[in-house]
Amino acid sequence: MLILNKTAGVFFKPSKRKVYEFLRSFNFHPGTLFLHKIVLGIETSCDDTAAAVVDETGNVLGEAIHSQTEVHLKTGGIVPAVAQQLHRDNIQRIVQEALSASRISPSDLSAIATTIKPGLALSLGVGLSFSLQLVGQLKKPFIPIHHMEAHALTIRLTNKVEFPFLVLLISGGHCLLALVQGVSDFLLLGKSLDIAPGDMLDKVARRLSLIKHPECSTMSGGKAIEHLAKQGNRFHFDIKPPLHHAKNCDFSFTGLQQVTNKRIMKKEKEEGIEEGQVLSSAADIAATVQHTMACHIVKRTHRAILFCKQRDLLPQNNAVLVASGGVASNFYVRRALEILTNATQCTLLCPPPRLCTDNGIMIAWNGIERLRAGLGILHDIEGIRYEPKCPLGVDISKEVGEAAIKVPQLKMEI
Repeated sequence: MLILNKTAGVFFKPSKRKVYEFLRSFNFHPGTLFLHKIVLGIETSCDDTAAAVVDETGNVLGEAIHSQTEVHLKTGGIVPAVAQQLHRDNIQRIVQEALSASRISPSDLSAIATTIKPGLALSLGVGLSFSLQLVGQLKKPFIPIHHMEAHALTIRLTNKVEFPFLVLLISGGHCLLALVQGVSDFLLLGKSLDIAPGDMLDKVARRLSLIKHPECSTMSGGKAIEHLAKQGNRFHFDIKPPLHHAKNCDFSFTGLQQVTNKRIMKKEKEEGIEEGQVLSSAADIAATVQHTMACHIVKRTHRAILFCKQRDLLPQNNAVLVASGGVASNFYVRRALEILTNATQCTLLCPPPRLCTDNGIMIAWNGIERLRAGLGILHDIEGIRYEPKCPLGVDISKEVGEAAIKVPQLKMEI
């Protein structure tokens, strides 16, 4: 029996007949001898339905993804019940496309890996249910995946990176700094105390009505801010970075959003326009918000690097900082992080932009990493559950705060 969070509502469970017919649709001959481990990864933690087949050498054999961005742009944000239904409508097709592209018979898979934490309860439930049906039919091992662990380890698919390394995960739903000591060995140095940076950008973009801007009408909030910021003057408004006096590695973005909203209201009165119309100073506001966010992220990450080096948790020279997640694909943020890593004799590595956002490849690769390490491979799926909220690793953020490391000022000339 599946133990489910009450917020999940009705648990989506495809019929055995549908799964059986799905598997029969493959015409490949089972029993082919493969020298490498092969994992099917399934991702439905938020608003993208994704699947991929990856082998242990890092070859992406097949992938498919269905983005819900256009639908959620119309509603001004993700509606969990709508996301759930879209996952239900597309998951079988997406998994089938990934497997077909890979030319791998489902029976030749080594395991199935699926995101089960953290994320939207209704979305996680769809992926987990479908995966468990496949696991039951194919009699394959199941590997539950922590969404943030997958983001953190993606860099080991694209680059030769040894443990330990520092990871900064910044997206629309998450924001954290962690030391990665092994496949499932993380020390959490800091996290957002409220909302994630991508969520803040989306809310500012919505308040600026950028969907009505001719250049931004088809862009997500974060992309619209980044695009418009290129045309703006970041010094037109003066906004101090959040948690300016707190000597820890935690983040906060709600205050930045609220201060920005007040500036927008003030400018609307000055320009004599109503809420819902695009301000003439929208580009300046976008530039200021993006710059302030980047400075905040850099300062917390700078302190994390200094802390880890002081405690000999990272090498003094050529330590690796990995930045991943949707916000890490923002060019301005990446340039700011490059300034930081140059100043601290570190190396900045970022997965390709398409692997920074949610995808099935990172889930399959995380499955490969765990399969090779012999970690969290389940042959009995009884009682498996999804977890909408789940911290990553061991939290030592209090210890970081107690160290009270003063961070030197960096010139952010971007």
